[in-house]
Amino acid sequence: MLIEIIKSILFGMVEGITEWLPISSTGHLILVEQFVKLKEVSPEFWSMFQVVIQLGAILAVVLLYWNQIWPITKNKKEAIKPTGVLSYFNKDIMVLWAKILVACVPAAVIGILFDEMFEALFYNPFCIAIALIIFGIAFIVVENFNQKRKGKKLKETNSQITYKDAIIIGVFQLLAAIFPGTSRSGATIIGGLLIGLSRPNAAEFTFYLAIPTMLGASLLKLVKFGFAFTGMELAILLVGMIVSFLVSVLVIKFLMSYIKKHDFKPFGYYRIVLGIIVLVYFCFVK
Repeated sequence: MLIEIIKSILFGMVEGITEWLPISSTGHLILVEQFVKLKEVSPEFWSMFQVVIQLGAILAVVLLYWNQIWPITKNKKEAIKPTGVLSYFNKDIMVLWAKILVACVPAAVIGILFDEMFEALFYNPFCIAIALIIFGIAFIVVENFNQKRKGKKLKETNSQITYKDAIIIGVFQLLAAIFPGTSRSGATIIGGLLIGLSRPNAAEFTFYLAIPTMLGASLLKLVKFGFAFTGMELAILLVGMIVSFLVSVLVIKFLMSYIKKHDFKPFGYYRIVLGIIVLVYFCFVK
């Protein structure tokens, strides 16, 4: 039992690091599982685990950004209306949530309809490697493109994000829902950069977007799994979620500090190198 808990801690660390860095958490979990396997769980549990473990990472966003996302307010000047039920809701935050929900629509619709098909077709090392390389190149290309348009004013705040912007970001998130290795955060950040969001704004909107997206995906997986946990499986899941929460808090703080002075190119190079290593290993070594 102890060795399985240690493996769960490892998976939690991988999830916490890779969920917010644009390098693909699902892709890394699948790759790590090729070498470190949970032996006392069913294949159905593993399929559920690699999604539901993300709930720990979500809680890190909720903790760090509570004041920016909690819509209840006592300040009448911030309220939608000064009287009635709407006087308790912050207008700007409610508008933000409306944009977040709009961005969720593409992945939610397609994910519900085709989740099992995508998992059967694309959840393998070869597809992960290709997605790592393609979006690694995309990060480098987009950052080079942004350097050439330095005179253009970037959108620095959530209020500057339009509903059209939200839909575009949602379409990019859909790519991550289809292809593991793409990185949900990576895809949405690239989408945000292309439409003129600043790096911090693109990253923060990605964090907010993760909350309903991951909650929905986790609920879908839990319902399909049926909540039929063994004691070992429940312990593995809870430990993984707790570790991913703790690690995510540190990683989010690091990322927001890092991108104030640096671009995303290093993550692009990392993705390309990792993708090549994965291709070589699974095509010629294993």
